[in-house]
Amino acid sequence: MLVGVRDDIGEVLGAVADLVPEFRTRAGEAERLRTMPADLVERAKTAGLFRLNLPRSLGGYELAPAVTAEIFEQISRADGSAGWTMVIGNSTAFFAWLDPAVAKDMIRDDPGFVSTSMWAPLGRAAEKQPGAFTVSGRWPFNSGCPHASWLQVGVFVTENGAPGVRADGIPDWRFAFVPAGSAVIEDTWYALGLCGTGSHYLSLSGVRVPPEHLAAPFFEPARHDGPLWRIPLVTLGTMFLAAVPLGVARRALDEFAAIAMGKVRGPAAQSIAHDADAQSQLASAEGMLASARSFLFEVIADVWDTACGGDPPSLEQRGRVLLAGNQAARAATEAADRVLRLAGAEAVFAGHPLQRCFRDIHTAGQHILFSPGRGQAYAKVRLGIDQPTFMI
Repeated sequence: MLVGVRDDIGEVLGAVADLVPEFRTRAGEAERLRTMPADLVERAKTAGLFRLNLPRSLGGYELAPAVTAEIFEQISRADGSAGWTMVIGNSTAFFAWLDPAVAKDMIRDDPGFVSTSMWAPLGRAAEKQPGAFTVSGRWPFNSGCPHASWLQVGVFVTENGAPGVRADGIPDWRFAFVPAGSAVIEDTWYALGLCGTGSHYLSLSGVRVPPEHLAAPFFEPARHDGPLWRIPLVTLGTMFLAAVPLGVARRALDEFAAIAMGKVRGPAAQSIAHDADAQSQLASAEGMLASARSFLFEVIADVWDTACGGDPPSLEQRGRVLLAGNQAARAATEAADRVLRLAGAEAVFAGHPLQRCFRDIHTAGQHILFSPGRGQAYAKVRLGIDQPTFMI
Protein backbone atom coordinates (compact mmCIF):
# COMPACT_ATOMS: atom_id res chain seq x y z
CA MET A 1 0.00 0.00 0.00
CA LEU A 2 1.51 3.32 -1.07
CA VAL A 3 1.67 5.89 1.71
CA GLY A 4 1.01 9.62 1.65
CA VAL A 5 -0.97 9.54 -1.61
CA ARG A 6 -2.83 12.66 -2.77
CA ASP A 7 -6.26 12.35 -4.38
CA ASP A 8 -5.05 13.79 -7.70
CA ILE A 9 -2.47 11.11 -8.54
CA GLY A 10 -4.71 8.08 -8.72
CA GLU A 11 -4.14 7.88 -12.46
CA VAL A 12 -0.38 7.58 -11.92
CA LEU A 13 -0.77 4.75 -9.44
CA GLY A 14 -3.26 3.08 -11.77
CA ALA A 15 -0.77 3.31 -14.63
CA VAL A 16 1.92 1.72 -12.45
CA ALA A 17 -0.45 -1.13 -11.60
CA ASP A 18 -1.26 -1.63 -15.29
CA LEU A 19 2.36 -1.55 -16.46
CA VAL A 20 4.00 -3.66 -13.74
CA PRO A 21 2.72 -7.02 -15.13
CA GLU A 22 3.99 -6.08 -18.59
CA PHE A 23 7.39 -5.05 -17.28
CA ARG A 24 7.54 -8.45 -15.61
CA THR A 25 6.53 -10.56 -18.60
CA ARG A 26 8.59 -8.55 -21.11
CA ALA A 27 11.84 -8.35 -19.16
CA GLY A 28 13.48 -10.80 -21.54
CA GLU A 29 12.42 -8.71 -24.53
CA ALA A 30 13.95 -5.62 -22.94
CA GLU A 31 17.22 -7.53 -22.44
CA ARG A 32 17.27 -8.56 -26.10
CA LEU A 33 16.55 -5.00 -27.24
CA ARG A 34 19.01 -3.63 -24.64
CA THR A 35 16.48 -0.90 -23.87
CA MET A 36 12.88 -0.60 -22.74
CA PRO A 37 10.42 -1.67 -25.50
CA ALA A 38 9.19 1.38 -27.37
CA ASP A 39 5.49 0.81 -26.72
CA LEU A 40 6.09 0.55 -22.97
CA VAL A 41 8.11 3.76 -23.09
CA GLU A 42 5.22 5.53 -24.81
CA ARG A 43 2.70 4.26 -22.28
CA ALA A 44 4.91 5.33 -19.40
CA LYS A 45 5.38 8.76 -20.96
CA THR A 46 1.66 9.24 -21.51
CA ALA A 47 0.96 8.26 -17.91
CA GLY A 48 3.50 10.79 -16.62
CA LEU A 49 5.73 8.16 -15.04
CA PHE A 50 8.84 10.10 -16.06
CA ARG A 51 7.55 13.25 -14.31
CA LEU A 52 6.96 11.93 -10.81
CA ASN A 53 9.14 14.58 -9.15
CA LEU A 54 9.04 17.33 -11.72
CA PRO A 55 7.58 20.49 -10.14
CA ARG A 56 3.82 20.72 -10.51
CA SER A 57 4.24 24.18 -12.05
CA LEU A 58 6.20 22.51 -14.87
CA GLY A 59 3.65 19.76 -15.50
CA GLY A 60 4.88 17.18 -13.01
CA TYR A 61 3.38 15.43 -10.01
CA GLU A 62 5.93 16.49 -7.36
CA LEU A 63 5.24 13.39 -5.29
CA ALA A 64 6.35 12.81 -1.73
CA PRO A 65 9.63 10.86 -1.75
CA ALA A 66 8.20 7.78 -0.04
CA VAL A 67 5.55 7.46 -2.74
CA THR A 68 8.12 7.78 -5.51
CA ALA A 69 10.46 5.28 -3.86
CA GLU A 70 7.65 2.73 -3.51
CA ILE A 71 6.75 3.15 -7.18
CA PHE A 72 10.36 2.51 -8.20
CA GLU A 73 10.50 -0.48 -5.86
CA GLN A 74 7.35 -1.99 -7.38
CA ILE A 75 8.61 -1.56 -10.93
CA SER A 76 12.04 -2.98 -10.00
CA ARG A 77 10.35 -6.00 -8.45
CA ALA A 78 8.85 -6.66 -11.87
CA ASP A 79 12.07 -5.94 -13.79
CA GLY A 80 15.25 -4.33 -12.53
CA SER A 81 15.98 -2.73 -15.89
CA ALA A 82 12.56 -1.10 -16.00
CA GLY A 83 12.99 0.21 -12.47
CA TRP A 84 16.43 1.65 -13.19
CA THR A 85 15.19 3.23 -16.42
CA MET A 86 12.36 4.90 -14.53
CA VAL A 87 14.66 6.26 -11.83
CA ILE A 88 17.12 7.77 -14.30
CA GLY A 89 14.32 8.96 -16.63
CA ASN A 90 12.91 10.91 -13.70
CA SER A 91 15.94 13.15 -13.88
CA THR A 92 13.25 15.51 -15.11
CA ALA A 93 13.17 16.47 -11.40
CA PHE A 94 16.48 18.28 -11.82
CA PHE A 95 14.87 20.87 -14.09
CA ALA A 96 13.83 22.37 -10.74
CA TRP A 97 17.40 23.74 -10.51
CA LEU A 98 16.89 25.88 -13.62
CA ASP A 99 15.11 29.21 -13.72
CA PRO A 100 11.39 28.27 -13.79
CA ALA A 101 10.63 30.36 -16.88
CA VAL A 102 13.59 28.82 -18.72
CA ALA A 103 12.59 25.30 -17.72
CA LYS A 104 9.01 25.88 -18.82
CA ASP A 105 10.21 27.08 -22.22
CA MET A 106 12.44 23.99 -22.59
CA ILE A 107 9.71 21.53 -21.66
CA ARG A 108 6.80 23.35 -23.34
CA ASP A 109 3.71 21.13 -23.36
CA ASP A 110 5.49 17.89 -24.20
CA PRO A 111 3.54 15.07 -22.50
CA GLY A 112 6.37 12.68 -23.37
CA PHE A 113 9.05 14.72 -21.61
CA VAL A 114 11.94 12.50 -20.45
CA SER A 115 15.41 13.51 -19.31
CA THR A 116 18.35 11.34 -18.38
CA SER A 117 21.35 12.50 -16.36
CA MET A 118 24.98 11.52 -16.03
CA TRP A 119 26.52 13.41 -13.14
CA ALA A 120 30.24 12.74 -13.58
CA PRO A 121 32.05 15.86 -14.88
CA LEU A 122 33.53 14.17 -17.93
CA GLY A 123 32.91 17.14 -20.22
CA ARG A 124 34.04 20.72 -20.52
CA ALA A 125 31.96 23.86 -20.92
CA ALA A 126 34.00 26.71 -22.37
CA GLU A 127 32.62 30.23 -22.56
CA LYS A 128 33.75 31.05 -26.08
CA GLN A 129 31.68 34.21 -26.29
CA PRO A 130 29.52 36.19 -23.87
CA GLY A 131 26.18 34.50 -23.38
CA ALA A 132 27.08 31.06 -24.70
CA PHE A 133 29.08 28.01 -23.67
CA THR A 134 30.49 25.33 -25.92
CA VAL A 135 30.16 21.85 -24.44
CA SER A 136 32.22 18.83 -25.44
CA GLY A 137 32.83 15.44 -23.84
CA ARG A 138 31.98 11.76 -23.71
CA TRP A 139 29.89 10.15 -20.99
CA PRO A 140 29.05 6.48 -20.22
CA PHE A 141 25.96 5.07 -18.49
CA ASN A 142 23.27 7.32 -19.98
CA SER A 143 20.38 5.06 -19.04
CA GLY A 144 17.31 5.52 -21.20
CA CYS A 145 19.01 7.90 -23.63
CA PRO A 146 17.40 6.24 -26.71
CA HIS A 147 14.02 7.65 -25.68
CA ALA A 148 15.03 10.87 -23.91
CA SER A 149 14.02 14.39 -24.91
CA TRP A 150 16.78 16.11 -22.94
CA LEU A 151 20.16 14.98 -21.63
CA GLN A 152 21.93 16.27 -18.53
CA VAL A 153 25.69 15.83 -18.50
CA GLY A 154 28.29 16.74 -15.92
CA VAL A 155 30.83 19.35 -16.99
CA PHE A 156 33.58 21.47 -15.57
CA VAL A 157 33.26 25.07 -16.65
CA THR A 158 36.71 26.02 -17.92
CA GLU A 159 38.73 29.18 -17.76
CA ASN A 160 41.61 29.39 -20.24
CA GLY A 161 41.34 25.67 -20.84
CA ALA A 162 41.51 24.64 -17.17
CA PRO A 163 38.62 23.83 -14.84
CA GLY A 164 37.32 27.00 -13.23
CA VAL A 165 37.14 27.29 -9.46
CA ARG A 166 34.19 28.54 -7.44
CA ALA A 167 34.56 31.14 -4.70
CA ASP A 168 34.60 28.31 -2.13
CA GLY A 169 37.62 26.73 -3.83
CA ILE A 170 35.70 23.80 -5.36
CA PRO A 171 35.98 23.18 -9.13
CA ASP A 172 33.06 24.65 -11.05
CA TRP A 173 31.07 21.43 -11.61
CA ARG A 174 27.72 21.91 -13.29
CA PHE A 175 25.07 20.08 -15.27
CA ALA A 176 24.60 21.07 -18.91
CA PHE A 177 21.06 20.49 -20.20
CA VAL A 178 21.09 19.72 -23.93
CA PRO A 179 18.45 18.50 -26.40
CA ALA A 180 18.85 14.80 -27.09
CA GLY A 181 19.34 15.47 -30.79
CA SER A 182 22.55 17.36 -30.04
CA ALA A 183 24.36 14.22 -28.91
CA VAL A 184 25.78 11.19 -30.66
CA ILE A 185 24.55 8.03 -28.94
CA GLU A 186 27.18 5.30 -29.24
CA ASP A 187 25.77 1.77 -29.27
CA THR A 188 27.88 0.48 -26.40
CA TRP A 189 25.48 -1.07 -23.85
CA TYR A 190 26.55 -4.71 -23.65
CA ALA A 191 26.61 -5.33 -19.92
CA LEU A 192 26.43 -7.93 -17.17
CA GLY A 193 23.12 -6.72 -15.79
CA LEU A 194 20.46 -4.04 -16.15
CA CYS A 195 20.75 -5.06 -19.78
CA GLY A 196 17.46 -3.48 -20.79
CA THR A 197 18.34 0.08 -19.78
CA GLY A 198 19.97 1.42 -22.96
CA SER A 199 22.80 2.90 -20.87
CA HIS A 200 24.95 3.83 -23.84
CA TYR A 201 27.84 6.24 -24.13
CA LEU A 202 27.02 9.60 -25.62
CA SER A 203 29.25 12.34 -26.89
CA LEU A 204 28.97 16.05 -27.60
CA SER A 205 31.37 18.05 -29.71
CA GLY A 206 31.25 21.83 -29.61
CA VAL A 207 27.53 22.02 -28.80
CA ARG A 208 26.37 25.54 -28.02
CA VAL A 209 24.59 25.76 -24.65
CA PRO A 210 23.17 29.03 -23.32
CA PRO A 211 24.26 29.84 -19.75
CA GLU A 212 20.70 29.54 -18.48
CA HIS A 213 20.80 25.86 -19.48
CA LEU A 214 23.58 25.18 -16.98
CA ALA A 215 22.91 24.53 -13.29
CA ALA A 216 24.96 23.62 -10.23
CA PRO A 217 22.69 21.26 -8.25
CA PHE A 218 25.47 20.07 -5.94
CA PHE A 219 26.14 23.58 -4.68
CA GLU A 220 22.93 25.57 -5.12
CA PRO A 221 19.34 25.09 -3.96
CA ALA A 222 16.52 24.33 -6.35
CA ARG A 223 14.69 27.29 -7.87
CA HIS A 224 11.24 26.24 -6.63
CA ASP A 225 9.51 26.49 -3.30
CA GLY A 226 8.05 23.54 -1.44
CA PRO A 227 9.26 20.67 0.75
CA LEU A 228 10.61 18.53 -2.08
CA TRP A 229 12.97 21.33 -3.12
CA ARG A 230 14.45 21.68 0.36
CA ILE A 231 16.03 18.23 -0.07
CA PRO A 232 19.48 18.24 -1.73
CA LEU A 233 20.05 16.44 -5.00
CA VAL A 234 22.28 13.66 -3.63
CA THR A 235 19.78 12.92 -0.86
CA LEU A 236 16.92 12.65 -3.35
CA GLY A 237 19.01 10.52 -5.69
CA THR A 238 19.98 8.10 -2.93
CA MET A 239 16.39 7.69 -1.75
CA PHE A 240 15.19 6.78 -5.21
CA LEU A 241 18.10 4.70 -6.47
CA ALA A 242 18.10 2.52 -3.34
CA ALA A 243 14.55 1.42 -4.18
CA VAL A 244 15.88 -0.52 -7.18
CA PRO A 245 17.95 -3.17 -5.33
CA LEU A 246 15.17 -3.49 -2.75
CA GLY A 247 12.69 -4.34 -5.49
CA VAL A 248 15.04 -6.69 -7.33
CA ALA A 249 15.88 -8.59 -4.14
CA ARG A 250 12.21 -8.92 -3.27
CA ARG A 251 11.67 -10.51 -6.69
CA ALA A 252 14.57 -12.90 -6.07
CA LEU A 253 13.04 -14.05 -2.78
CA ASP A 254 9.65 -14.44 -4.47
CA GLU A 255 11.17 -16.61 -7.19
CA PHE A 256 12.99 -18.84 -4.72
CA ALA A 257 9.87 -19.35 -2.63
CA ALA A 258 7.94 -20.27 -5.80
CA ILE A 259 10.34 -23.08 -6.77
CA ALA A 260 11.39 -24.31 -3.32
CA MET A 261 8.55 -26.79 -2.74
CA GLY A 262 9.10 -28.50 -6.09
CA LYS A 263 12.89 -28.38 -6.32
CA VAL A 264 14.73 -31.56 -5.25
CA ARG A 265 18.53 -31.51 -5.36
CA GLY A 266 20.55 -34.65 -5.97
CA PRO A 267 19.59 -37.73 -3.92
CA ALA A 268 17.54 -35.78 -1.34
CA ALA A 269 14.18 -37.30 -0.46
CA GLN A 270 12.44 -33.98 -0.02
CA SER A 271 12.42 -30.62 -1.75
CA ILE A 272 14.79 -27.83 -0.76
CA ALA A 273 11.89 -26.18 1.06
CA HIS A 274 12.28 -28.90 3.73
CA ASP A 275 16.02 -28.43 4.10
CA ALA A 276 16.84 -26.87 7.47
CA ASP A 277 19.76 -24.84 6.12
CA ALA A 278 17.66 -23.50 3.24
CA GLN A 279 14.97 -22.47 5.68
CA SER A 280 17.49 -20.70 7.86
CA GLN A 281 19.10 -18.95 4.89
CA LEU A 282 15.73 -17.79 3.56
CA ALA A 283 14.66 -16.47 6.95
CA SER A 284 17.94 -14.57 7.29
CA ALA A 285 17.60 -13.11 3.79
CA GLU A 286 14.03 -12.01 4.45
CA GLY A 287 15.01 -10.44 7.75
CA MET A 288 17.97 -8.48 6.42
CA LEU A 289 15.99 -7.21 3.42
CA ALA A 290 12.99 -6.15 5.50
CA SER A 291 15.24 -4.43 8.05
CA ALA A 292 17.11 -2.49 5.37
CA ARG A 293 13.88 -1.46 3.72
CA SER A 294 12.44 -0.23 7.02
CA PHE A 295 15.60 1.78 7.68
CA LEU A 296 15.43 3.44 4.27
CA PHE A 297 11.80 4.45 4.62
CA GLU A 298 12.42 5.59 8.19
CA VAL A 299 15.07 8.08 7.06
CA ILE A 300 12.93 9.16 4.09
CA ALA A 301 10.08 9.94 6.49
CA ASP A 302 12.43 11.81 8.83
CA VAL A 303 13.80 14.00 6.05
CA TRP A 304 10.32 14.61 4.66
CA ASP A 305 8.98 15.71 8.05
CA THR A 306 11.81 18.22 8.33
CA ALA A 307 11.25 19.52 4.79
CA CYS A 308 7.49 19.83 5.34
CA GLY A 309 8.26 21.82 8.49
CA GLY A 310 10.04 24.41 6.37
CA ASP A 311 13.67 23.43 6.88
CA PRO A 312 16.31 21.64 4.81
CA PRO A 313 17.52 18.34 6.28
CA SER A 314 20.55 18.56 8.51
CA LEU A 315 23.91 17.13 7.53
CA GLU A 316 23.29 14.32 10.02
CA GLN A 317 19.96 13.47 8.36
CA ARG A 318 21.57 13.51 4.92
CA GLY A 319 24.33 11.22 6.17
CA ARG A 320 21.75 8.75 7.47
CA VAL A 321 20.13 8.66 4.02
CA LEU A 322 23.52 7.71 2.55
CA LEU A 323 23.91 5.01 5.19
CA ALA A 324 20.42 3.64 4.59
CA GLY A 325 20.92 3.61 0.82
CA ASN A 326 24.17 1.69 1.18
CA GLN A 327 22.59 -0.71 3.64
CA ALA A 328 19.70 -1.33 1.25
CA ALA A 329 22.11 -2.19 -1.56
CA ARG A 330 24.23 -4.49 0.62
CA ALA A 331 21.29 -6.31 2.20
CA ALA A 332 19.55 -6.73 -1.14
CA THR A 333 22.70 -8.12 -2.75
CA GLU A 334 23.28 -10.59 0.06
CA ALA A 335 19.64 -11.72 -0.02
CA ALA A 336 19.73 -12.32 -3.78
CA ASP A 337 23.08 -14.12 -3.56
CA ARG A 338 21.81 -16.49 -0.87
CA VAL A 339 18.71 -17.63 -2.72
CA LEU A 340 20.59 -18.00 -6.00
CA ARG A 341 22.94 -20.45 -4.29
CA LEU A 342 20.02 -22.31 -2.73
CA ALA A 343 18.19 -22.64 -6.06
CA GLY A 344 20.95 -24.75 -7.58
CA ALA A 345 22.02 -25.13 -11.20
CA GLU A 346 18.54 -24.51 -12.58
CA ALA A 347 18.93 -20.80 -11.88
CA VAL A 348 21.97 -20.33 -14.11
CA PHE A 349 20.01 -20.52 -17.37
CA ALA A 350 19.74 -17.23 -19.23
CA GLY A 351 15.95 -17.06 -19.08
CA HIS A 352 15.64 -17.72 -15.36
CA PRO A 353 14.45 -14.71 -13.34
CA LEU A 354 16.78 -15.50 -10.43
CA GLN A 355 19.92 -15.15 -12.48
CA ARG A 356 18.58 -11.91 -13.95
CA CYS A 357 18.02 -10.62 -10.41
CA PHE A 358 21.59 -11.63 -9.54
CA ARG A 359 23.05 -9.82 -12.54
CA ASP A 360 20.88 -6.73 -12.11
CA ILE A 361 21.56 -6.30 -8.42
CA HIS A 362 25.33 -6.65 -8.80
CA THR A 363 25.34 -4.16 -11.67
CA ALA A 364 23.25 -1.66 -9.73
CA GLY A 365 25.64 -2.02 -6.80
CA GLN A 366 28.46 -0.51 -8.88
CA HIS A 367 26.83 2.93 -8.77
CA ILE A 368 28.83 5.58 -6.93
CA LEU A 369 25.99 6.20 -4.46
CA PHE A 370 26.46 2.62 -3.22
CA SER A 371 30.25 2.81 -3.07
CA PRO A 372 32.37 2.51 0.10
CA GLY A 373 33.11 6.21 -0.21
CA ARG A 374 29.49 7.07 0.58
CA GLY A 375 29.59 4.92 3.68
CA GLN A 376 32.80 6.63 4.71
CA ALA A 377 31.12 9.99 4.20
CA TYR A 378 28.42 8.97 6.68
CA ALA A 379 31.04 7.80 9.18
CA LYS A 380 32.87 11.12 8.97
CA VAL A 381 29.62 12.95 9.68
CA ARG A 382 29.00 10.67 12.64
CA LEU A 383 32.53 11.19 13.97
CA GLY A 384 32.63 14.92 13.33
CA ILE A 385 35.48 14.70 10.82
CA ASP A 386 35.62 17.63 8.41
CA GLN A 387 34.91 16.84 4.75
CA PRO A 388 33.34 18.38 1.64
CA THR A 389 29.57 17.97 1.97
CA PHE A 390 28.25 18.59 -1.52
CA MET A 391 28.09 14.81 -2.22
CA ILE A 392 26.17 14.05 0.99
